[in-house]
Amino acid sequence: MNTRGKGGAARALMIGDVVGDPGLEALETLLPGLIRELDADFAVVNGENAAGGFGMTEEALERIAAAGADVVTSGNHVWEKREFFPALDRDSRILRPANYPAGCAGRGWGFVEKRGIRWLVVNLQGRDLMQAVDCPFRAFDRIWEESGGGVTLVDFHAETTREKECLGYYVDGRASLIAGTHTHILTADERVLPQGTGYITDLGMTGAQGSIIGMDTKACVERARTQVLWRTPCAQGSGAVQGVAADIHRESGRAEAVFRIHRRA
Repeated sequence: MNTRGKGGAARALMIGDVVGDPGLEALETLLPGLIRELDADFAVVNGENAAGGFGMTEEALERIAAAGADVVTSGNHVWEKREFFPALDRDSRILRPANYPAGCAGRGWGFVEKRGIRWLVVNLQGRDLMQAVDCPFRAFDRIWEESGGGVTLVDFHAETTREKECLGYYVDGRASLIAGTHTHILTADERVLPQGTGYITDLGMTGAQGSIIGMDTKACVERARTQVLWRTPCAQGSGAVQGVAADIHRESGRAEAVFRIHRRA
């Protein structure tokens, strides 16, 4: 893991959805050490479930950033707490999916200059079995054209593996790394696509391990058994950080290798 690819590639970390206080505590415990151990140049963390399992607060954003995240991405749950909307507009560290309709608070992509690299981070949301947002494929095209590209990391917050793989192949050769979020299950299909884009279907989650996608197991089972859709509380207990590290060629922006991360607190 510590061996770089040819020419001292840049190393990016993308970390799966932070779920509640157990996720925040695991991130604070583990992410700084992971960044040092892996000599990571840049870190993206999905934080949309950080505030009690649903949504974001400014306190949660500050905790994630203090743990080492350069950019915090999100998804459909970022809209759960209206009091957070002003932060979406004023704080460049937090992104919401770019393919929500015009007029929504916040921004869906942005640049960060770090370690001699201009990092482009893009946040998109899928449509299969989710809200009828704008097309993520066309949204990426617009962002790519407007931004001019570069070392590009994409968080694709989507439900189905089919749609995630479709977007992966669609951006192959343009994005440096595309990683799925939303399902909270770390997949084992990390790879470099034919045109040089790193890919994984889902980054998993950062949260309590004795849980169902970070939530209390008894409440989740009862909800599934009865089909009564009450909100489930976060699970408690020791957490873990899940995600990927990718080595990316500094000049071409092509991925050279992708590695899964699963580290317990």
